[in-house]
Amino acid sequence: MSVDPVDLLAKRFVEAIVAAFGAEFADVDPLVRAAQNPQFGDFQSNAAMGLAKRLGRNPREVAAAIVQHARLEDVCETPEIAGPGFINLRLRGDALPRLLEDLEGTLKGREHHTIRRALSWTSGTSQRVVVDLVGVNIAKQMHVGHLRSSIIGDTLCRVLASVGNEVIPQNHLGDWGLQIAMVIASLRRRRVDLDRLDLDHLEEAYRDATLDCKADRPALESARRINAGPHRIAEWEAQVAGAEERLEEAKRTLVRLQQGESGIVAAWEKITAITMQACYEIYDLLDLVVTHEHNRGESFYRERLGPVVDEFVRSGVAKESDGAIVVEIEGDETPLIIRKSDGGFLYATTDLAAIRYRIQELGAQRVIYVVDNRQRDHFRKVFEAIRKIGWDRLPGGGRAELRHVAFGAVCGADGKPLKTRSGENIRLKDLLLEAIDRAGAIVRDKNPDLPDPEQKDVARAVGIGSVKYADLSTHLVKDYIFAWDRMLAFEGNTGAYLQNQYVRIRSIGRKAPDDVRADAAFLIAAVEEKSLALALLRYPGTLASVAETLEPHRLCQYLYDLAGAFSVFYTQCPVLKAKTTALRDARIRLSRLTERILADGLGLLGIRTLERM
Repeated sequence: MSVDPVDLLAKRFVEAIVAAFGAEFADVDPLVRAAQNPQFGDFQSNAAMGLAKRLGRNPREVAAAIVQHARLEDVCETPEIAGPGFINLRLRGDALPRLLEDLEGTLKGREHHTIRRALSWTSGTSQRVVVDLVGVNIAKQMHVGHLRSSIIGDTLCRVLASVGNEVIPQNHLGDWGLQIAMVIASLRRRRVDLDRLDLDHLEEAYRDATLDCKADRPALESARRINAGPHRIAEWEAQVAGAEERLEEAKRTLVRLQQGESGIVAAWEKITAITMQACYEIYDLLDLVVTHEHNRGESFYRERLGPVVDEFVRSGVAKESDGAIVVEIEGDETPLIIRKSDGGFLYATTDLAAIRYRIQELGAQRVIYVVDNRQRDHFRKVFEAIRKIGWDRLPGGGRAELRHVAFGAVCGADGKPLKTRSGENIRLKDLLLEAIDRAGAIVRDKNPDLPDPEQKDVARAVGIGSVKYADLSTHLVKDYIFAWDRMLAFEGNTGAYLQNQYVRIRSIGRKAPDDVRADAAFLIAAVEEKSLALALLRYPGTLASVAETLEPHRLCQYLYDLAGAFSVFYTQCPVLKAKTTALRDARIRLSRLTERILADGLGLLGIRTLERM
């Protein structure tokens, strides 16, 4: 049973509408909302007016019929019909304490170190969900562009698991193809000792290899056209010839890699290991759910690409166009190319193979791609191709859901994508370490008596938590401005504020006397107690909403609102100095339930809680 009164009442009203008017009205929105004026009750349903139009009846009569069939006696006092057909509802005195008991029971045993959990907040059927996130490229540093895919994807994994799904993260590595072969060929040509190579040097080699293989034919043609002189023309001819020679060398290296030549494969494995070791350090800093078992690189799908294209052709979904194999997309002038005219495969081919694997072999009923919004058109075409060939069909009937969770950019103060002064992408590790350093300075200023090891621990939790929360609290599709002062503030809608609120609530429990009864009855009498209780009971519904919409900012807003409701409660309702022992214990229990939900919600955001700050 739902613990959110709005959800619970809505279900009861739908049942009443069906009982009163028939199953064809099961789609009617019961329009249960919090009452605008407390003197009329706690909640209100406005469904009767719209339903009356469909039925051609008087709204008050329709409201009366709904009330007559509604099973509300265990939740509400007798409903009142007001005005043209409003149904006013006031909760029974024992309803909120009972619902809070149910909510508290479901929180026991919840842990956030694993994404596979049997506990479900909902009564719906569990699904197997694949979440594509992070997206690392081999031989390159993770940069600020990986921040949102990592953080958003991680939170979606946690939330989806929290509502009862089996979640399988997939880190789609760019670890195969000509670009990697260019790096291997360049390193071997320079006789670089891979055992002494780190990722900084490897990234330099990546850039060098790319430049080495780039023939500047436009410059050569320009030199010839303006008759720049034999020496200048000879220089450009040498550049083009050298670049084309190195490109051919890279292509031969790719063939040797594809054929499994031991020396080439060993170099590829070493480059991959160097890259991933650096990535795992960042995953650890961010406390991501992703581990090595979730890596699925392009290399994993390399033997599947040819069969994918062959099946598209055999099915008639794909056709030849100027030597290439393409899938026509309805309403789009540009088809999806799945094999180039030279026989080479593309990112789209790999994505098709990945989706097929995830649905048909992993058994996913939902496949979610957390990738920036520049790839919106790409995924629209890929998903349409999958649907045309029918690879999204599930064994038991129905089709798998394919979702692209698109997100905006992380921007600097100028509103442009965040980069260094030289125009290069900011390394993600540098950004995170700066967050920790800045948080450390604030922590030392606020609490200089903290022991040094604890200061470092708090700085890491606050710094990383602030970066995460600033990202997650922003609506997905929007760009956001990366501003240190705002995201590290201890006031306002920030991660540091919520972490600090948790610390304050924890301090109440530490100051409580030993005779406090942990199982004391909830006493909900004051307006502020009632507001806090209702806020707490919205938590499961909030998680269900995030799991459905895939919008983490809804959870951030909920936690911020909950912290605000607690602040008002704590200001107006003395806890440790309550008038009676029973009231004191009830308020301590309500405080501890708030503390647990704050911890649970922050944990789903991948943000650590602290004992003190």
